[in-house]
Formats: sequence, C-alpha cells, structure tokens
Amino acid sequence: MEKITSRDNQKLKFARKVRDGREPEYIFLEGVRLAKEALRSELELKEVLVSEDFDDRSDQLEAFASLIGPTLVSDRIFDSVADTKNSQGIVIIAKRPITSIERVDAALAKAGSGIPLVIFLSRINNPSNLGAILRTAEASSARGVIVSEGSADVFSPKALRAAMGSSLRLPVLENVGFDEAIKWAQTRGLTTTAADIGGTEAYTEIDWKIPRLLVFGSEAHGLSESERELIDQVVKIPMKDEVESLNLAVSAGVILFEARRQVIS
Repeated sequence: MEKITSRDNQKLKFARKVRDGREPEYIFLEGVRLAKEALRSELELKEVLVSEDFDDRSDQLEAFASLIGPTLVSDRIFDSVADTKNSQGIVIIAKRPITSIERVDAALAKAGSGIPLVIFLSRINNPSNLGAILRTAEASSARGVIVSEGSADVFSPKALRAAMGSSLRLPVLENVGFDEAIKWAQTRGLTTTAADIGGTEAYTEIDWKIPRLLVFGSEAHGLSESERELIDQVVKIPMKDEVESLNLAVSAGVILFEARRQVIS
C-alpha cells in the first residue's frame, strides 16, 4: 500500500480541494458509516485515504482494495485532509452522483407503501439541516427531494454526514427554480403544500394520501408572499404561543411522519 508522509502530496492537495468545494465534479465522504455507504452504492471512486491507525473492523480495506487501491496517510498529516475534529481515519473521494428529474419521476410513479410526495427545499442554507431532511425523507418513505438553486450543496461534506447515506440512495434533483418546481408539480397532478407559520390548517388536518409536493422555505425567511400565492395549501404546526418556530429539520420530521402515519394506517 502506498504511504503518504508529506502534506504537499498531490493526492492530499486534491482531497482538500474536493473537501472545500473547489472540485465540483467530486465529493468528499469521511468516516466509517459513509465508507460503508460508498461500498453499497454505485459511486465511481477516485481515492481512498486511510490513516495509519484506521481500525478496519469491518474489513472495508479489503473490499476497497478490490475496487481501488487504498492509500495510507501518516497519522501526523491525516488531519490536514479530514473535515472533522475527531476523524475516524478514512476519507473517500468519488465522482459526484448524477441527479435527474427522471429518477424523481420514476420514484413518484412507483407503486408501494411510500408516502406519495416529493419534498421541495427552497433556499435551505444550512448543510446540516439539508442532510438531516434527506435522512428523514428516506426514513419516512418520501419519494424524492428537489433542492432549489441558492441552497446548500446536497453533496458537501457536512450535508453528506448529516444525511448518513440517504443522499446516495434517495432520488434528488438540484438547482431548481421555485417556479420551475411548482410547474413540475402541476404537470404531474401534485397538490403543492407548504409548511409555513402563516398556515391556516394544521398539518394533521389534511389528507396526506394524495400526491403532494411538500415545500419548505429557508430557515431565516421562510417563503415570500409571492411564493405562498403559488401554493395550493399552506399548513402549520400548532405550537405554544411563546415558541416562534421549530428547527427546519424538526418541522420536516413532524410533518413527514404524520404523512407516513396516515398512509400506513
């Protein structure tokens, strides 16, 4: 196995560029859990970097060796590549997954016990929130996620860690305009439904068995008045008067699992 002992090694320089979003065709996956997900996925791997003290209890190195030769990185410089403070000692560089509306369409059309809805995230700036919503979407059996232009990167290191592999499995479409997403929903017969503090109906009072596009606005500003006017139905999560709002990922979880409860009951 090749061993790197210099911070200036070209592989490490490239890995840092990917980590920092300066190589948009590649993604940076760190940690044992995401390494396992990379092995299960159809990702095209470019580099597998492991520290000298990486504990390979799951025989991942052997699996990676059959795909691409892992590279050993000296412990004293591995942290120069890692994106976390307490790295688990493994980083994977892979080609960025190709996202497409065809995958979302196919998932929406597929029969099954999933919730008949797609989520639209408009201007979501926090990558951890974004990743957490993707994880919740998969856990609740939502059909897919559309992410607007101007949102955080679905495949940034923080978003990937928060999604815990869901972004590698769930149909996702990126960089979609608000009007474009609404038109897509209308052409497919989806009721556009937004979660907003100004909603008139509680999220528990509507029928989640019908196909919907569930829309969430930005953490700081929500949806604009002009955007709300394009929505068929605006719902709210009833809360105590003293509480202004919930974390976006929490709000998504509350609504998605009510939808799941209705569909599977």
